[in-house]
Amino acid sequence: MKDYSQNAVRNVALLGHGGSGKTTLADAILFYGKATDRIGKISDSTTVMDFDAEEKKRKTSVSTSVYSLEINDSKLNIIDAPGLFDFAAGVHEALQAADSAIITISGKSGLTVGAKQCFEKARALNKSVAFFVGKLNSTHAHFYRVLSALAGQYGAIICPVVVPYIENEQVKCYINLIDNKAYACEGLEIKEMRMPVSEEIDNMRSMLLEAIATTDEALMEKYFAGEEFTPEEIIHGLGLGVKSGDICPVYCGIQQTGDAVPMMVDNLLKILPSTSDCTYTNAGGEDCAFDASGETALCVFKTIADPFVGKLSYFKVLSGTVKNDIQLINNRTKNSERISKIMWLKGAKQEDATAITAGDIGAVAKLGNVITGDTLSQKGEIAIAKINFPHPTLSVAVYPKAKGDEEKISGAFNRMAEEDPTISVHTDKETKELILSALGEQHIDVIISRLKSKFGAEAELKQPKIAYRETIRKPVKVQGRHKKQSGGHGQFGDVWIKFEPCDSEELVFCEEVFGGAVPKNFFPAVEKGLRDSAVSGVLAGYPMVGLKATLYDGSYHPVDSSEMSFKMAASIAYKEGIPQASPVLLEPIGTLKVLVPDEMLGDVIGDINKRRGRIIGMNPADNKMQEIIGEVPIAEMSDFSTAMRSITQGTATFTLELERYEEVPAQIAAKVIEASK
Repeated sequence: MKDYSQNAVRNVALLGHGGSGKTTLADAILFYGKATDRIGKISDSTTVMDFDAEEKKRKTSVSTSVYSLEINDSKLNIIDAPGLFDFAAGVHEALQAADSAIITISGKSGLTVGAKQCFEKARALNKSVAFFVGKLNSTHAHFYRVLSALAGQYGAIICPVVVPYIENEQVKCYINLIDNKAYACEGLEIKEMRMPVSEEIDNMRSMLLEAIATTDEALMEKYFAGEEFTPEEIIHGLGLGVKSGDICPVYCGIQQTGDAVPMMVDNLLKILPSTSDCTYTNAGGEDCAFDASGETALCVFKTIADPFVGKLSYFKVLSGTVKNDIQLINNRTKNSERISKIMWLKGAKQEDATAITAGDIGAVAKLGNVITGDTLSQKGEIAIAKINFPHPTLSVAVYPKAKGDEEKISGAFNRMAEEDPTISVHTDKETKELILSALGEQHIDVIISRLKSKFGAEAELKQPKIAYRETIRKPVKVQGRHKKQSGGHGQFGDVWIKFEPCDSEELVFCEEVFGGAVPKNFFPAVEKGLRDSAVSGVLAGYPMVGLKATLYDGSYHPVDSSEMSFKMAASIAYKEGIPQASPVLLEPIGTLKVLVPDEMLGDVIGDINKRRGRIIGMNPADNKMQEIIGEVPIAEMSDFSTAMRSITQGTATFTLELERYEEVPAQIAAKVIEASK
């Protein structure tokens, strides 16, 4: 691949709802650019960008893929991101690398939640946005209905550029509103047609011309003078509007055949900002140019950690030029990393590169201690703004199917978490379970499938155990007496202990012994006996909390008493006294914060109430959203992520953090106690 100036390089993310046709559109663009000899099919697992085994098996994208394409004297880095909510990390990776985004919309499904979310994320990061309305050969597909929905949602920034000419509900040709001509599209072949322009098309072009006029004073004067814009002036105005964010151009076509795709690509290469026009945000919140003459620096936006291939880091050059055999310092670790083999990305393949310049994208192998989001530079002082990946919301307990696989599974999960920051894994200190957390059921399913195929281990999934606690509600005084005689020295320990409730996570031990009834040297043994006992409550075996134990009397034998005897006596007092002190079961209560659209507020509150939750308050948020704040038992939240996905069509987000413990309602406590037996 030859070297390209910054003016000729464009980094474009393909975003959209799952199933909207992003990956097939990528294939159509690659076919147009002569990178492939055909347009692949999702159903046949023959697309260039869905090369992972899981993607081929599931017929959907599960991770971000990149292809560096040479086309029309330009370089186009295509970044294809997954559309399913479970793999949302890919959208954040793609937007970190891209300067612009094409959001694909199915002409049949229309403006979906996924498309709206992608638009909002792209705009929040100041990326230029274009829309492609595809699948126009599908039954009930309707371009103008989608265009109307876009205009209704986003207003005057929506600007049609290529629209279909429809006759008897069939797309007959496409109108390029820039030159106002009709073109028949048979795959990549485009032929100009002589067709009368309808009033509907005229209205579309008016939207384009009005938008163009607002981008430049000279164009505004010409527009009000009633003069016609030349195609060159329209392209100039589109470029200005797209760069400023005042225009989001809309294109259309059929991905699977390539119809009208060349019209979009040719136009976007002229109007999308090149890397020389774009900036990145550093850790201090400042906008910085991609400066080819500056200090060499790169940021890693994606990591592939494969047990066979090794580690591959996808990067974008922030400044300077990255070459082989240079040393860069990781801003996070302050360690020096040797860049030994840089490559261009070609989907599943890589092509060796000698130099990659500011604003461009590449990959490097075997950066040991580098993870997604790291910035590497010559002095180690440059850092890019943190990628705000979504937090995992669904957790499962993982048990190995084969004995001895615990270490292998834990290590595999840690490797996958390097690759995917939305994966979290830890061992619960209380339940001793290995807990895997991810973004949804499909996400977890892919992780477990990769565990088997890539790391050779199988696992069984269960609902995580709830870390209940036990406590007491009233004080009680009891005796614990241990006496054993079996020839020679015997064993004797005798204690009187008062148990009472207190506000403490751990056992509070006190002594109020008078007159030497129990010698001081046995106090630690009594405390040890009580602490060992409090690990397991008397109701269901959960740890005892909120317990104060006061040793206030007892007796001893000058020969038979020992530390072990008093430890046993304390344990007996615990077992005798706690059942008399009104023991109760406690459950963890979490603070829940849910961000939900106004119109779905009632349904979400209803679901929280069903989970024994309490609504504490609500706060209005941006984009017609509401924040619900509540408290809810952790035990009721195992499927909350799935429920929110269903109720809100994926529009809601939430966080859940442990707040405190509360007494479990009697009927639920009875079930928990019974299950523990």
